[in-house]
Amino acid sequence: MNLPNVHLLPALCGRPQAQASITGSGSFPGISGWVRFYQTNEGVIVYAEVSGLPHSHQPCQERIFGFHIHQGTDCGGSGDEPFPNAMSHYNPKDCEHPYHAGDLPPLFGNNGLAVSAFLTDRFLVEDIIGKVVILHDRPDDFTTQPSGNAGTKIACGVIQRTPGFCG
Repeated sequence: MNLPNVHLLPALCGRPQAQASITGSGSFPGISGWVRFYQTNEGVIVYAEVSGLPHSHQPCQERIFGFHIHQGTDCGGSGDEPFPNAMSHYNPKDCEHPYHAGDLPPLFGNNGLAVSAFLTDRFLVEDIIGKVVILHDRPDDFTTQPSGNAGTKIACGVIQRTPGFCG
């Protein structure tokens, strides 16, 4: 069998050009993980691993989490809303939702864990350095304007150039 684009898989064995260390909000302090970004000729491979996510103990009710890049540059804030400095979705071309560059596929919870890998051509790694990755407590509905009704921000991480990568 001849599989197309299998040449992308070796990129995951190399050093990512950027990554974000994910930490939970005050209400979800157990959330931790990382998102790594690998630039390829075909687009950016985004690889995420997150643990400590809230989960359901009921069959067929495992949680699904909205996953976005936001245009803010830090995870700080001083208000009641978690991560207000994250601002809105990263959307440099002023597209309608769900076509923002920062609209990413959801993370599917698995007993408090989530792993996801996908390829996107909506941005270059260089474009998102300094932006933030946000996890929301509900899935993005890919319809509601302007941000998909994904609920409360529960975790955040600043995307930083990987140390030692000259890019």
